[in-house]
Amino acid sequence: MTTDIAPVLADAHGRTTPTAPDRRNRFRRVLRPGAGRQHHAGPLAYVLLGFAALVSLFPLYWTMVAASTDNTRVSQTPPPFLPGPNLFKNLATAWQDAALGKAMLNSLIVAGVIALSTVFFATLAGFAFAKLRFKGRNILLLLVIGTMLVPPQLGVVPLFMMMADLGWGQSLPSVIFPTLVSAVGVFFMRQYLTEALPDELIEAGRLDGAHSLRIFWSIVLPIARPPMAVLFMITFVHAWNDFFWPFIALDMTNPTVPVALTQLSAGYVRDQSVIMAGALLGTLPLLAMFLVFGRQIVGGIMQGAVKG
Repeated sequence: MTTDIAPVLADAHGRTTPTAPDRRNRFRRVLRPGAGRQHHAGPLAYVLLGFAALVSLFPLYWTMVAASTDNTRVSQTPPPFLPGPNLFKNLATAWQDAALGKAMLNSLIVAGVIALSTVFFATLAGFAFAKLRFKGRNILLLLVIGTMLVPPQLGVVPLFMMMADLGWGQSLPSVIFPTLVSAVGVFFMRQYLTEALPDELIEAGRLDGAHSLRIFWSIVLPIARPPMAVLFMITFVHAWNDFFWPFIALDMTNPTVPVALTQLSAGYVRDQSVIMAGALLGTLPLLAMFLVFGRQIVGGIMQGAVKG
């Protein structure tokens, strides 16, 4: 005969008491009475989310509207709020005047290499700081975090001199090399692996004879995929949009997209519609990347949250 009653233990007087797992389950049900239920958003949640989406998309919409009109119409008051007929003409002008073909290729190389190296090295360092025991670990972690407090403008002159001594002046390696890893990425991965990576898995790997790099490759990387995807996207977008250091390290013959767009405003009379068309072209690769990989990234985040 089957029963739904939880396992119990009998004491010396014949009285029964719930087992420890049963007590924990009852305690969890008391604390989370709605656990396991599917929650549905109300009308107010949809209204707020729709408003937030409109506010977020309005700058992109306005860029498209300004890029589809002429300079005179953009400068009028009130400005236009509907697209005009000159979108493809302005896009072609911006593409040619700013040499955006070469600039986009350079930005793709720079942003891709920086994002991949940052994800790899940040995950490797985050694993070391989170799970490995060695002397000076806490001091080194504080030093890494302390570098986030130093303004990057303070290192421009010595960094420029270093790139010139290495013979990398006005070339892409001068933009890639200083940003191969970031302190924010190391701290981010360290915090995730501290909670998500059980010590038992590492001990099991040690018992099987695996060294630290083997454990990193076979155990850490599969567990760290969700934050690695997030870190890759954030780093790629930041490297693609970076203007300050590429503007100093590169020239107009070998620019990235933000540096190339400055050529559109170099004339005596600035054509705002062409400038907006160039900005729209520089944004399209990021939108395409998010549309292609956004679902996988969000799904990875939710998977990691459920497992945690």
